[in-house]
Amino acid sequence: MAVQLNHTVVHATDKRASADFLAGILGLRAGAPFGPFVPVDLSNDVTLDFYENTELTLTPSHFAFLVPEEDFDGMIDRLEAAGVTYYADPHHGQPGRVNTLFGGRGAYFADPDGHNMEIMTRPYVRP
Repeated sequence: MAVQLNHTVVHATDKRASADFLAGILGLRAGAPFGPFVPVDLSNDVTLDFYENTELTLTPSHFAFLVPEEDFDGMIDRLEAAGVTYYADPHHGQPGRVNTLFGGRGAYFADPDGHNMEIMTRPYVRP
């Protein structure tokens, strides 16, 4: 059996709000609660399980999503409609711009808890 990522936990101060935010930007729907989690299912059978964590200081993480080229503009439109600034770079130094790395397009944005989210239309090429 090949090893595959099945799910990962995303810590949030408000699991429903964070799951709904990301799902909305990606054009998906957050699922019904599953135990202490609110899941967002991705098309490659990976689930992001949002978990409410109010006892610890959250450490922002990075999550990158390979998205279809034809859906990218809609995601940018939804970020703009939500008043969320997107950036061409992971350090958030180029606001309102997208990058064109590896012949695709990409952008970074923060979720409600400061996780650095990335949408990209081409995977990064490794040497």
